[in-house]
Amino acid sequence: MSPYELIPSTPEGEVSAALARGRRRVLEVPTLLLIAGVYGGWLSLTLAYGHWPLTLLIPVMIVLVTLHGSLQHEIVHGHPTRWYTLNRFFGIVPLSLWLPFERYRQLHCAHHLDTRLTDPLDDPESFYWQPEEWQRLNAASRTLLRMQQTLAGRVVIGAFWHIGAFLRTEVRSLARGQNNLSGVWLEHLLWCVPVIAWLKYVCGMPLWLYFLAVVVPANAIQLIRSFAEHRARPDVAQRIAIVERSWILGPLFLFNNLHALHHEAPLIPWYEYPQRYRMIRERLIAANGGLLYASYFDVARRFLFRPHDVIEHPTGRVPTLPT
Repeated sequence: MSPYELIPSTPEGEVSAALARGRRRVLEVPTLLLIAGVYGGWLSLTLAYGHWPLTLLIPVMIVLVTLHGSLQHEIVHGHPTRWYTLNRFFGIVPLSLWLPFERYRQLHCAHHLDTRLTDPLDDPESFYWQPEEWQRLNAASRTLLRMQQTLAGRVVIGAFWHIGAFLRTEVRSLARGQNNLSGVWLEHLLWCVPVIAWLKYVCGMPLWLYFLAVVVPANAIQLIRSFAEHRARPDVAQRIAIVERSWILGPLFLFNNLHALHHEAPLIPWYEYPQRYRMIRERLIAANGGLLYASYFDVARRFLFRPHDVIEHPTGRVPTLPT
């Protein structure tokens, strides 16, 4: 099965995904325009370094790099065309520098095996730990991870932690020759060359400034989205949250805040999410057990300085469903 043919775990989800697959357009014009706008905007803004005040330049660049990450997520799910190679070309330019597109594709496709959602080992996007692995951590690591169970900690500490932990794991895997990662990273580093050359030699922007002032804050914003997306529950559908009425971050995340809908039918293009959600809202909320937040302000109100959940997975691992 193609990695783009991600089949949801529920029968109704399979029907929705099949409908979305059948209706897929040859070209999704809104997404293509957005891709052109993001890359064109990034080139223009970086070229304006030294001419525009940083107080104006940096916030807009953060928004563009965040939006680029959301577009990469769309591209992983087979948008905006029917052609894999062309889609991959649109997403592979590493504006964030630290995350290879192909590695993100592999990990995110594994995340979409819904029956394994939240599992500390099988779900690459899980924030849970196995009890025995948690006990092996030193006191400082445990403290930092506990702080990241709050939204404030996830954004401030997690923005650095998430990048560092990912790179550390990748270096270890590369050293052991695991997962055939050398080709993935070689391709990524080759794509980094023109990005770095543009920033450093054409625009004159220091790489440390770009990374600390743009890339890390963009990663922090993305962590707002993932903070309350999933919770460990026996029922698969009840592991996936919904955040409504997000008029600013919702478009920035390409409506992935409607996360239960995304897991049910990932082949629907981002601009169709709001209408589709309104049509099936009650069913989605009933299916996910009411795991619903009114907005990201609601998430912040509840969890800005309070833990969203436990760190150790309640059952250690997600039980394997009978076949």
